Amino acid sequence: MNISPRKPLPLASSLTQRYGGQSPKISSLPVNAVIESILDHRSVRGYLPDKLSPSTLETLIATGQSAPTSSNLQTWTVIAVEDTDRKARLSILAGDQAHIRECPTFLVFIADLSRIDRIAQAHSEVAEGNRYLEMFLMAAIDAALAAQNIVVAAESMGLGTVYIGAMRNRPEEVAAELALPPDAFAVFGLCVGHPDPARLSGIRPRLAQSTILHREQYDSAAEVAAVADYDRAMGEFQIQQGMKAIDWTRQTIKRVGTPDALMGRHRLVEALKNLGFGLK
Repeated sequence: MNISPRKPLPLASSLTQRYGGQSPKISSLPVNAVIESILDHRSVRGYLPDKLSPSTLETLIATGQSAPTSSNLQTWTVIAVEDTDRKARLSILAGDQAHIRECPTFLVFIADLSRIDRIAQAHSEVAEGNRYLEMFLMAAIDAALAAQNIVVAAESMGLGTVYIGAMRNRPEEVAAELALPPDAFAVFGLCVGHPDPARLSGIRPRLAQSTILHREQYDSAAEVAAVADYDRAMGEFQIQQGMKAIDWTRQTIKRVGTPDALMGRHRLVEALKNLGFGLK
């Protein structure tokens, strides 16, 4: 099928939607295609069945490898899953999310210290530093930076994406499915494919910049009013999308209110130790 990529909204329109009708005061918009594409981002949970074009995956990985990486250690790996049965099994482990089964390519990003372990062992050395929390954090950050480069690149090509944090719900089972070695952990997944235009979501509003952008020192003075405005903006967005309107405030409190609300991720330290990581 010949698929024409959807053109991003004009910059001013994307900004207005991103902030729920209350755009930040920008006197001169630096318009370019990269910014337009980034501001037009929306999570895509409905995909056409078409596979990615040849060399698309390799191009996306090249953009991921062009992201910064701490000390050039490159402590991440990505596993491209296209097998229908494996995607189905991973979808169950991630809370039965249908878009994992539906997307043509599912990328699983790995915080991967195992490569350094093997390099050290090959030289009869030890990688004692890998036993510390700093190295796991570095690997998770490396994976996230690479993934976001890939998202930006994919969307610039007219593809859709959605992150899957639920890869962390049942880490040991995900590791077994992907045959991960010790010191390798699936941080998150990423659906990639051609968006189904009939199921395209709107641009989800974000908190006002006054809650996120602080100058010189942390200052929460504007937070209460901004969060109230955001509750209203999110309610309007939910109604427009045919969803039940629920205050973002209430959703947020519910999401972190109890360990059970973390959907299995409350035992992450235990899982990391089971998978070989040291957390000194």
